[in-house]
Amino acid sequence: MPTPALAIPRTPLVAVYGTLKRGLRNHHWLDGAGFMGSDRLADVTLYDLGPFPGAKLEPSHGVEIEVYEVDVRLLSGLDRLEDYRPHQPRHGLYDRAVHPTAFGPAWLYLYNPDVTGFTAIQQGGW
Repeated sequence: MPTPALAIPRTPLVAVYGTLKRGLRNHHWLDGAGFMGSDRLADVTLYDLGPFPGAKLEPSHGVEIEVYEVDVRLLSGLDRLEDYRPHQPRHGLYDRAVHPTAFGPAWLYLYNPDVTGFTAIQQGGW
């Protein structure tokens, strides 16, 4: 996966589904980002991991996301928050992949560890 400097030309959008959403504790990481709108993803399932959710590419009945336009600085901060490691993406807590949304392709953070034993949220939001 590309570093933020290489990722932004590919897509300046990021899709969020958990603590980064408006009104939640980590939304301040998106200060300065442009809110594009909300969407639902039917090919993503959230897992309730306790203090935060994790997304897996699995069919669902529609998970609620928010899409934001970001710059290199913001994406770099999100990578740190999500423990995304561009040179070893499978070794961080989250990997980052481009995913289709109603606003165009957006970066989506996908949870790396196994989710066995955690509750799946296949509709709505966390």
